[in-house]
Amino acid sequence: MSSSLDAALPETAHAETTRFRPAIHFTAQDTWLNDPNGLVYYGGLYHLFFQTNPYGSVWGNMSWGHATSTDLLHWTEHPVAIACDDSEEIFSGSVVVDYGNTSGFGTADEPALVAIYTSAYKDASEHRGTQAQSLAYSTDAGMTWRKYHGNPVLTRNSAHFRDPKVFRYEGDSGACWIMVAVEAQHQKVVFYRSADLKSWEFLSDFGPANADAGEWECPDLFPLPVDGDPDNLRWVLIVNVNPGAVAGGSGGQYFVGQFDGVRFVPDAGSLAAPAGVRALGDSASAESALQECLWLDWGRDCYASVSFSNVPDGRRIIIGWMNNWDYANHLPTAPWRSSMTLARGVRLTAVDGSTRLVQQPVLAGLGSAGDAAVAPELLRTGAFELQDSELRLPDTVPGSAQVIEADILPESAESVAFHLSANADSSSATMLGYDAAAGRLVLDRRLSGDTAFHEKFSSAESAPLVLDGGALKLRIVVDHCSVEVFAQDGKLVLTDLVFPHEGQVRNRLVVGGGRAIIRSLTVTALN
Repeated sequence: MSSSLDAALPETAHAETTRFRPAIHFTAQDTWLNDPNGLVYYGGLYHLFFQTNPYGSVWGNMSWGHATSTDLLHWTEHPVAIACDDSEEIFSGSVVVDYGNTSGFGTADEPALVAIYTSAYKDASEHRGTQAQSLAYSTDAGMTWRKYHGNPVLTRNSAHFRDPKVFRYEGDSGACWIMVAVEAQHQKVVFYRSADLKSWEFLSDFGPANADAGEWECPDLFPLPVDGDPDNLRWVLIVNVNPGAVAGGSGGQYFVGQFDGVRFVPDAGSLAAPAGVRALGDSASAESALQECLWLDWGRDCYASVSFSNVPDGRRIIIGWMNNWDYANHLPTAPWRSSMTLARGVRLTAVDGSTRLVQQPVLAGLGSAGDAAVAPELLRTGAFELQDSELRLPDTVPGSAQVIEADILPESAESVAFHLSANADSSSATMLGYDAAAGRLVLDRRLSGDTAFHEKFSSAESAPLVLDGGALKLRIVVDHCSVEVFAQDGKLVLTDLVFPHEGQVRNRLVVGGGRAIIRSLTVTALN
């Protein structure tokens, strides 16, 4: 069926769908998409399940869509994996490979994939009005799924108990399954354990803490070594919040700490305000505290980020939903609406006595200087300087994304800015700039193109940036309707959607108020 919003779109919207559809970000073919679910690597494929409305391009009829990839860039969409019905909608969750056949759904030789998802029960169900955790399983490598007859397997008789992330935990007393879920409106992460994925025992809870003014959703918990040291292991707890993120609306925060199989204890360096932002009385104090929280992304359009299970070599890779609930149902595309962020490899590093998450986009075959066989090199320069002047960069090309890598010494310059997807005089462009006086990186889309489709879309995001040895280091991925910025080797990330007008294809580097030395600058294309 068609959505009412689709019907309201102008006739040009369907033509613009082709122009805006990303080259290297996943979108559903012709439906709505939101949270990534059930991220798992199995049988040589990355499986991306996701919230979808099989019948339209706005939120509703929540079911699990399904796509697979060998490289996290090229995706094949499959039929709906787990569908809503008269009694339940299928909300977010995770997938595990049950190698030990603890659930009995598979065999020791042919393990089942088991999905742990939230049943959002409708009036037709005896559980109506509640959200509880249920199981579905696949014995054909994720291509078809069967719901467990004993659902739900875990309920708290709560209307907002959801988004289970399940993983295998090896502790001193043996192995078990750990579930990390949320009581969304209480700003609490709740922890459970199980031997068989069917019977669950409560362990502990965490929160409220840091950004807690909105609902907490889509948690994740995983270990990482700090700077690759296996003797210095920390646990990362991701908690997405809506509304109340640092850039407004929805966004993802994280904590770093210890998990002993029962409870999560954050490091002191992870806590911005012991009582949480909500407890701070005045808005100025709350805004200041938000700036001190640990954010996965400082942009407007990265939400519900969770990680893949079962990735070889212990790598940790996350994907988020590239949208914001403030305006998600109103994006000017049809019949598809919404996309995922790029997959991002994550690691932990020590920064000024604390531990921080570092992210880099997974661009298969694309090295730091580009791989011509995969990503044609459009521009490479040696060192040069700009003083109150600009450099024309290669134009954007339909069907391709651009990756801009820059290492710049701002020197005396007051600003160093990239004008992206601009018209001839940059009166309409997405601006990415370093403000030397403020020490901040700003991503400004207020004049980026079509911003009028929703009153909350026009925005400028900024984040504190510390130069690395005096250098500004940027990796910018510009796709047809998005800009993802990985600054200072991935210590700072900003993601925004943009919808340039027809013909906005020019890119420039502009230095103002002094001199900057461009130590290296590379532009490559990725199809």
